[in-house]
Amino acid sequence: MILTFFYAFTISFVSLLVVIYFSHKHTYFIDCHKEDKPQKFHTDSTPRAGGIGIVVALMLLAFIPFGLKLIPSIILAFASGIFEDFHNSLSPKIRLSMQTLAAAVAVWLTDSVVTYLGLGVSLPYSIGVVFSIFAIVGMVNAINIIDGFNGLASGVILMILTSFAVVSLQHQNSDLLYVITVTGGATFAFFLFVFPKGKIFLGDGGAYLLGFVVALIGIFLAGTYEKVSPWYILSIFIYPVWEVLFSIVRKKSIGLSPMQPDNYHMHMLVHRQLAKSNPHTAVIIMLMCLPFMLFSTYFPHSSIYNITVAVLFVCGYLVLYRYLYGKDILEK
Repeated sequence: MILTFFYAFTISFVSLLVVIYFSHKHTYFIDCHKEDKPQKFHTDSTPRAGGIGIVVALMLLAFIPFGLKLIPSIILAFASGIFEDFHNSLSPKIRLSMQTLAAAVAVWLTDSVVTYLGLGVSLPYSIGVVFSIFAIVGMVNAINIIDGFNGLASGVILMILTSFAVVSLQHQNSDLLYVITVTGGATFAFFLFVFPKGKIFLGDGGAYLLGFVVALIGIFLAGTYEKVSPWYILSIFIYPVWEVLFSIVRKKSIGLSPMQPDNYHMHMLVHRQLAKSNPHTAVIIMLMCLPFMLFSTYFPHSSIYNITVAVLFVCGYLVLYRYLYGKDILEK
């Protein structure tokens, strides 16, 4: 697996070097630092095409039968974002449709379906299929939401992949471990470019791609192994998932559309009130998430334990958010 990680890392690293060179030379995929966006925290024009290097490396998955089944849906999930990065030409409905189709294809080809929710609750298979597709699409967009600072989204993804690797080793699933290793190598190469200097960004294509892969791995683990609690998967995903849910409730409570961007996500408040630095913001939030991920990884088979971890995270999030939001309002 060390060689597999190295191959994926090298392919991604070289591909990213090429993307950065041609993006600057021909002004492709460039996110201009002068544009007025709530989520803009960079000071140089930067290509939003990091997903290209990652998806090229992910073609290594074609060397095993299980990985080959993932290629069509991976390409479709990536395409739902990269066209937006390049042309700004896809409507939210089209992107959502492409993501749903990608999730449906992956669920069908890999039979990744969660029917047991833990605590004695089971779903009919057909409902489990719908639930699994919905969960994958939700995670795809959740990773895009937290992709706001250098290394934040990719750092969280690397932490999630590490936890999944531990659980895959426990269940001796070499095929899944191969998928995790390839994805980890490709993502780590990108991480070195984005953290701390932000030489290239994931873009929608990269964020959708990584969200899709980790979501599918989570669904596969919970759907394949009865001992792997679906609440472990939720607990590992709790930061991006809760960020989306809380953002929806927060915006609707003040009459805003959940689709409308603003500058009151947790990572933005941490940046303004604690970190005062782009890369430091990513470090602070990853350190906040790390203990909860470690606790969940230690007990992936216990629903009660992971529900408790998720609830504790949400409570801590709300306390910190209220404190930071209060400070932010006072300064304005």
